[in-house]
Amino acid sequence: MARRIDLNADLGESEAPEDIARDIAIMDVVTSANIACGGHAGNDATMKAMLEAAAKRGVAAGAHPSYPDRKNFGRVSMEMRGDELRREISDQIGALASIAGHLDITLSYIKPHGALYNDMADDAELTAKLFDASLDSIPDIPMVGLAGSAVEDVASELHISFIPEAFIDRRYTPNGRLVPRSEAGAVIESNEERITQALSIARDGKVTASDGKIISINAHTLCLHSDSDGALETARAVRRALEDAGIEIAAPT
Repeated sequence: MARRIDLNADLGESEAPEDIARDIAIMDVVTSANIACGGHAGNDATMKAMLEAAAKRGVAAGAHPSYPDRKNFGRVSMEMRGDELRREISDQIGALASIAGHLDITLSYIKPHGALYNDMADDAELTAKLFDASLDSIPDIPMVGLAGSAVEDVASELHISFIPEAFIDRRYTPNGRLVPRSEAGAVIESNEERITQALSIARDGKVTASDGKIISINAHTLCLHSDSDGALETARAVRRALEDAGIEIAAPT
C-alpha cells in the first residue's frame, strides 16, 4: 500500500555562496526546510534567503533552533536549563518568525538541532521547556522530534501536534537513538545505503541498527543533513526511489 511521507533538510547553516546555492537546489527536491535561526548557524541574510526560496517552491518552512554554540555547530550538549534556555530558544524562533512575518510567510513547525534534539529524546523535562518556549513564540505550532522518543510522549501529554522523524543519513543504535557522531560509522556515507534506509523506513517502518538488529520506526518525515557529503545527489535519488515505490512525497498537514 502506498504511503505518504515528508522529506526535510537542515538548511541555512552556512553563509558561503556555494552552500546557499546547494541548499536552494535541495529545496527543489524536499518538501520541508529546517532553517537555522542563529544558535548554531544562520543570520538574518541566510534566514531571509532560505525563507524566500522555500516560499517560491511551496516548501514548508520550519525553525531549527539549537544550543547557542557556533564553535561546535550546536552538536555538543550544554548545561542550559530553565529560563535561560527558554529565553534563548524563544529568541531564535522569534528571529526567524519576525523575518517570515515581513515576507508574509507562516512557519509550519519547530525542529530542534543537534545536541539539543538528541538531549530531548530522553529528557522529558528539557522537552517540556522547549515546548514552552516554542508555543510562547508561535502558539499551536507542531514540533518535529525523534520518532519513539520522550518528545513524542510529552507532546501527547500536552496535546501538542508532534511530527515523528527518522534519518536518511544517520546510523541508529539498537534502542532507536542516533549513533553519536563521535563514533565511527555514525554518518552513512554511501548513497546506496542512504536510499536503502529511506525506503526501509518509509515503506516498511523498519531500520537496521548498528548491531544488525531490525528495529521499528514510525516516521512521518525523513531528514537529510545538507552538510553531509553528496547531500543534493542523495536528496534527488531518495525522492526518485520513494516515488518509484509508490510513496507520495508531501509536507505534513
